[in-house]
Amino acid sequence: MMWKFNEDFSFVKQSIQFILLSIILLIVIGLGSDKFYGIFGENNYVTIHLMMEMLITVVTMSISIQTWLITPYILSNRVLYVGALFLTISLLEMAHALSYKGMPFFITESTPYASTWFYMFCRLLLSIGFLIILFIKEKEIKSIYRWFIYSLPFLIITVCFVVIYAPTPILPPLLIESEGPTVLKNTLQYIAVAIHLVIMVLLLKNFEKSPKIVFLLFGSSIYLIMSDFLYTIYQDVYDIKNFIGHIFELGASYLLFRAIYFSSIEKPFQQLIDTQKHLEESREKMHFMAYHNEITNLPNKRFLMETLKKDLYISKSPKAILAIGIERITAIKASLGSTYADQMIGLIAQRLKNVLPEKHLLCMLREDYFVVYIDEVSNTHQLTQLSQQLQVVMEESFQIQHFSLNSQLNIGIALFPTDSYKEEELIRFALYAMHEAQKMPTRIRFYESSISEETTERLILENDLHDALANQELFLEYQPQLDLRTGQIKSVEALVRWQHPKKGWISPGVFIPIAEESGLIIPIGQWVLETACQQVKRWEAAGLPPIKVAVNLSLGQLFQQNLVEIIHNVLEKTQLEPKYLQLEITESMTINIDHMTTILHKLKALGVTIAVDDFGTGYSSLSYLKDFPIDCLKIDRSFVQKIQSNTTDKALVDMILSMAKHLQLKVVAEGIEEIEQLSYLVASQCDTIQGFLFSKPVSPRTLQENYQTLHDDAKYILDSISASKVQGEHTLQT
Repeated sequence: MMWKFNEDFSFVKQSIQFILLSIILLIVIGLGSDKFYGIFGENNYVTIHLMMEMLITVVTMSISIQTWLITPYILSNRVLYVGALFLTISLLEMAHALSYKGMPFFITESTPYASTWFYMFCRLLLSIGFLIILFIKEKEIKSIYRWFIYSLPFLIITVCFVVIYAPTPILPPLLIESEGPTVLKNTLQYIAVAIHLVIMVLLLKNFEKSPKIVFLLFGSSIYLIMSDFLYTIYQDVYDIKNFIGHIFELGASYLLFRAIYFSSIEKPFQQLIDTQKHLEESREKMHFMAYHNEITNLPNKRFLMETLKKDLYISKSPKAILAIGIERITAIKASLGSTYADQMIGLIAQRLKNVLPEKHLLCMLREDYFVVYIDEVSNTHQLTQLSQQLQVVMEESFQIQHFSLNSQLNIGIALFPTDSYKEEELIRFALYAMHEAQKMPTRIRFYESSISEETTERLILENDLHDALANQELFLEYQPQLDLRTGQIKSVEALVRWQHPKKGWISPGVFIPIAEESGLIIPIGQWVLETACQQVKRWEAAGLPPIKVAVNLSLGQLFQQNLVEIIHNVLEKTQLEPKYLQLEITESMTINIDHMTTILHKLKALGVTIAVDDFGTGYSSLSYLKDFPIDCLKIDRSFVQKIQSNTTDKALVDMILSMAKHLQLKVVAEGIEEIEQLSYLVASQCDTIQGFLFSKPVSPRTLQENYQTLHDDAKYILDSISASKVQGEHTLQT
């Protein structure tokens, strides 16, 4: 903004200077009628005139060279015509200067005949050429046309030489010595003025689009008209009016140069700078969002883990992790809605920050608990007192709109290095203690090894998971993805499920992390991949149209040395065309750019498509969008679900859609549950959506049997959106 202010101020300052110069020159004309040689001497006039013509030639030639250099990058027919026009003008100006009275070149008689005609050709060509260019529709042309169009000026100047220097004069004289311009010259001069007045009117119509460019061109036109007027009233070449006319002509050429330079170089460069600045701001915003909770703006788990890895092992001095659980948040969210729950979380975070010293790091790891990292602990009594202070500030009710809400804190404490030397375990142990704290009268509990029964439970679950694949306890469900442009189901996402023989259905959020940590994700991932590909072929055999299946790849799979070979073998074994398989990676996997670039290019060479899942929830350099062969971005459901109520989520979704469009990437929005969310995405030209609004994940058989029903439901919903849009437009019109 400051740069823009300085630029505008500088432009206004220069404009004032040009106006003052014009006034001074007009005053000189008004006060003096002596011939110019009376001031500087007749013998010096030719030299001074030559210098001015050289300056005009340099400026016009610079415009021509400038447009020649930028046309390979801006293949615009109008830009190319402007360059050719000013090349012609620079050649005519050069011929005008060399043929001027007193120049010892090709002219035997020192008459202004040739010089005046060269000038008049130049002046008429400038006005007529600019008018034609304004009416030409701008379009992109091939680079090879540069040579052809830039050769025309040499043809034009050759014709002018032939006509002017014909043995028998073809053209009548335009200037009579001691009498001044002829009627013909004045008529041609006024024709040029009339054309330029038309140009000025056309320029004013486009003032709002490009005010600076129009102002410069408008000023140039005024200077040309002033020079035209002076060229019609001078008596001979030594008249001061003729000299000042050349000054105005030089000023007009300079303003033209400024206008073309600004439109072709300065303005695009500034737009590029603004784009880079906007992208950098977006990156900073996404970086902040990746490391902070959006409700409280507190650091999140990623921030905490990086801090612990950096600070925890600097010294063996006592440190502590406080896990602070908030009671009733889940109940408030279920009964009153997420808006009330989010407001209450924000108020709780503010109260905690008011009590905690600034040196303590307060983070929010999940919507129902916070974590405090204390890097200096003198004794456990200090931690108990701090925990009690945090609980006291919760005693006062939270007034949210017309509700008065209360909550309590359960605080678990884990010590370093007493309880653990590892940051992950330290946090986990504090959480174990937090869950146990609700059983204590004080609701404060220090971690003890006896409360690690959950760890044992996890080991049992891991052992059962080893047998789950062999016992056929794992199965796949498929969630349809709807193409918003066609209203057709052209793809599905394969989702793994576990039906435990004793414990029943186990959430993927529970067993997938266990599988990743234990390494079981590799055989499970291979089974998912092969099963999904086989299912697509079964649907095809059953008469369904071709369907693409999206399969998630884990970080462990991506580091398999033979991953490409495995996928290639699966495609050959199932006879599935590679274009019907989409492999999904998460944004967090893109940190190791070198490895990912290599493996993804190899996968892409197989013919499969690559998608980034949960885009926007992780943080890594956006350069991977350029380096990786990515075809699709999947917007995480956490952004879509609040798209109507949260301006930050809406802005982020808009940014992702815009960025994907410019990078020619497809976009899939996940978690569509409400018609309002779908309406917004349809209006934003999102490519594909998936969510409970159309279908939850279903079994292969259910999808096959209800394929047409799903399409009919989708068509009904999309038609209702279109009807609502038409009705809304009609209401606005009436």
